[in-house]
Amino acid sequence: MHKREINSPDAPMPAGGYAQAIEVTNNSRTLYISGQIPVAKDGLVPDDFDSQCWLAWRNVEAQLHAAGMNLDNLVKVTVFLSSRAFALDNRRIRAEVLGDRKIAMSVIIAGIFDDAWLLEIEGVATA
Repeated sequence: MHKREINSPDAPMPAGGYAQAIEVTNNSRTLYISGQIPVAKDGLVPDDFDSQCWLAWRNVEAQLHAAGMNLDNLVKVTVFLSSRAFALDNRRIRAEVLGDRKIAMSVIIAGIFDDAWLLEIEGVATA
């Protein structure tokens, strides 16, 4: 699989460590990851945003690993935040999780299914 970051000079450059588009060539498998919630395997939900965000990312990674993939295979992620107040913390943690990886990214402020959840993360990966 080859991924190519695309940032058209005819549109604004991305801010916050993502690519405006990702082109994937020679892919043979695509994994669609349902919204991963900040719930631990034992059913516990942390109280604070940082802990919830890290947990949701761990759950994304768990799905990737179950498919024989890892964070390098991610091409698109959508994060649903319960409040705009979490935007900068979300960006900080995402940058720590993804490192230098550039993927297509959307962040949406939305009502989340469970009031205890402060975010949900879904993704698409290819291998």
